Amino acid sequence: MQEIETGVAGRVVVITGAGQGIGRTVARQFAAKGAIAVIADRDGGNGRRVAGEIAAAGGRALAFDTDVTSEDSLASMVEGTVAAEGRIDVLINNAGIYSTLGRRPFDEIPLEEWDHVIRVNVTGSFLAARAVLPAMRQAGAGRIINISSSTVPLGLPLLSHYITSKTAVIGLTRALAHELGGDDITVNAVLPGLTETEVENPAVDEARRQSLVARQCVGRKQVPDDLVGVLLFLASPSSAFMTGQSLLVDGGTAHL
Repeated sequence: MQEIETGVAGRVVVITGAGQGIGRTVARQFAAKGAIAVIADRDGGNGRRVAGEIAAAGGRALAFDTDVTSEDSLASMVEGTVAAEGRIDVLINNAGIYSTLGRRPFDEIPLEEWDHVIRVNVTGSFLAARAVLPAMRQAGAGRIINISSSTVPLGLPLLSHYITSKTAVIGLTRALAHELGGDDITVNAVLPGLTETEVENPAVDEARRQSLVARQCVGRKQVPDDLVGVLLFLASPSSAFMTGQSLLVDGGTAHL
């Protein structure tokens, strides 16, 4: 019987949007488990700060100023990562727009805002996956994890651009799973619920937060650490035969 390898120690893990919020916690937790965290964030100062936090805790991290809507920016990040570490094993497509969006009827959303949300949340994931693909093929395997949202099955109103974008991420996940399975590259999606981070979210007041908690099976607010276990599993060799799947991590509010 072949022993199953577990864990992410030594694996090079690119996390987009890891300069704050969920991505920051994920980068720190992965590094604590022995992974090399690659913080790809548009705000280079935030990215370098997180890399410094990881280094101070004894972990390894790289930070790159990365705009996921730019092919050139993503190519530069990949080139720098491969030059420094020789490989890329995991991509977590975490970068996205949500907390800065106002809640409004779909017919009042400016077209420019709609286009920007789609560009970052959908096209950014597409471009990042395409950018890391040659390195994963060279490594002989890979894990791509796309961050969607529990708002997709819930279908909440007044955020139609965000929910549309996160629905498209699930479609992208399923399509890429079929295309990349032959390369031993798995592609899965994680759908978090409303997650409390240091990033302010003016569109969600305390009454709405409590209303969401009341609908959960687990009756407390969600925090970034609640996502880490699932992400560690999907990034590890333990999930090698699992692909094209969408996993809800929202305390039991929604159902697929």
